[in-house]
Amino acid sequence: MQKVRIPRESWVLVCDGVKALFLRNDGDAELLNLIPVEVYGDETASQASASDRQGRVYQSQGRSRSVHDLDLKQRAEEAFVGDVARRLDELVRDHEIRHLTVIAAPKALGALREQASSAVHAAIRGEIAKDFTMLPIPEIEERLAG
Repeated sequence: MQKVRIPRESWVLVCDGVKALFLRNDGDAELLNLIPVEVYGDETASQASASDRQGRVYQSQGRSRSVHDLDLKQRAEEAFVGDVARRLDELVRDHEIRHLTVIAAPKALGALREQASSAVHAAIRGEIAKDFTMLPIPEIEERLAG
């Protein structure tokens, strides 16, 4: 993983398609102290949707099977990331966020790039395409420092 410098009072967004942590560094670039500012989403939903494997639908008669379409899940995740992008835009425009590091699952990062405003793009100082949403904050700090 690439080393990312996160100065004091910089923000870190950790997200996937169902959970987002808005964190602020109250430490310094050498010794991170990430403080949760906002949490969006549901941890149980993160665990339940951790698999991208398609579900199966069984016919009530016969032996035929069909693969269930995951469009609803994908649309819900894109809508969630859109909500996160809008919240980021509010925080950037209100001058709460001046510097932002985004750590997101690859699919969520791609969706966030598409949906984020130009003001949010200008505030982004680093991106990491990893899913850290299930990690406790001290472990996120450790991985960012290492």
